[in-house]
Amino acid sequence: MAFELPQQPAPNLPARWCIFDDSRLWLLDKALPASAPAGCALTGQRFLGIHEQHNLFLAELVGAPPAAGEWLPLRPALLALPAEQVQAAARAAQLRQFLRNHRFCGHCATPLTVNSDQLGRHCPSCGQVYYPRISPAMMVLVHRGRELLLARSPHFTPGVYSALAGFVEPGETLEECVHRETWEEVGIKVKNLRYAFSQSWPFPHSLMLAFTAEYDSGDIRPQEGEIEDAGWFDIDALPPLPTVISIANHLITHSCEQIRNHLL
Repeated sequence: MAFELPQQPAPNLPARWCIFDDSRLWLLDKALPASAPAGCALTGQRFLGIHEQHNLFLAELVGAPPAAGEWLPLRPALLALPAEQVQAAARAAQLRQFLRNHRFCGHCATPLTVNSDQLGRHCPSCGQVYYPRISPAMMVLVHRGRELLLARSPHFTPGVYSALAGFVEPGETLEECVHRETWEEVGIKVKNLRYAFSQSWPFPHSLMLAFTAEYDSGDIRPQEGEIEDAGWFDIDALPPLPTVISIANHLITHSCEQIRNHLL
């Protein structure tokens, strides 16, 4: 469900809290808590909007943590959360990073103030305005008949393969990025690009835009230092895939279903 972004929380809606302690998020019964922990000091409390008919709040823990619940790094926390709360936690994590990293003006070093639109940061000295950074990145799943082109980075969990991905360069369109990254990473040319779907991904502030494409030409040539291995995999003999909350997993499983139904 999309966010609603009023200036103030709705008085008739329940709350969800994203409370951080350094890089860890507090979960209560594997979910975002409905209220701030009693007896714990918080700072940086901020209303982030309405999501899934809940007022969403962000805060930082100060001092001793609550006795109940558990503190998890962001990625394990996203895996533990109910699916409908992942987007809320992702928004909180990205805005938290923006607020922590934009305390002073990058132009004149003056302390920044809150902008009137709630999310921006404004410099009272030189007038610069800063907004949360969003980094567009493409992902493409190349298919050749019943085969999918999957690759693994040296940084992946051992054995896991995924679709190709890369950040969009300044002055570049998404389509140009798909063609460039596919050629650079595996030496393959593609055709018939189709947009699939997107996902906000808070590592650290990516907007993933997923495509499918048909194989056109070329032999697999993994990019040194970027791609540890790549290959063609039949849809009924896939290697281990990325986590189920990732757009990569969704893109691969969705494409397999389409291929079985002869839709690609």
